[in-house]
Amino acid sequence: MTPQADRSGGQQMTASFFGGVVPASPDEERLAEEVGVALARAGFALLHGGYNGLMEACARGASSEGGTVTAVTLADKHAEWGGFNRYVTGEVHLPDLGSRLHHYLDHADLVVAMGGGVGTLHELTSAVYYASSIRPVPVWITGPTALGLLDFLHRERWLFETPTRPLGFLSRIESATTFTARLRDLTDDMEADT
Repeated sequence: MTPQADRSGGQQMTASFFGGVVPASPDEERLAEEVGVALARAGFALLHGGYNGLMEACARGASSEGGTVTAVTLADKHAEWGGFNRYVTGEVHLPDLGSRLHHYLDHADLVVAMGGGVGTLHELTSAVYYASSIRPVPVWITGPTALGLLDFLHRERWLFETPTRPLGFLSRIESATTFTARLRDLTDDMEADT
């Protein structure tokens, strides 16, 4: 994926969005759309699975603000999984699941995860592992379903901080308003680092 120019003339930032095909509620679907709007307004390109549900809602939001929306899928599953949502402006077809996950994570300046099924769970846990062990990309969890999962993972000690594995990259995002404010802070920090 070739970075595009953002609104300030530099390389465009990229957000990888993980969310399921069956939204837990209309509120979560609305939140996914608001996340997409905020990402596009902040100058982020969107990487997502390309299909329906929360992915489509996030893509709809990004598209409404003129954002770039790229679908990342498996080459041999695309026919089985069906067509992409209508907001997709670019496609990446990869040979295997590992390549797909690495594409999401290697290109991400930010990972956003919401609720979903086992595929979304796999993407989320891969992002947490990647951010704690490979590169400290911010991982933001939002929506009641995903926040409930995060609480469970902490409570049951599947996810805990140690001196050698800090969790500073991982954030709870409680609302669209909080998401937008945190995104503003993140982009300000990124601009200050360049």
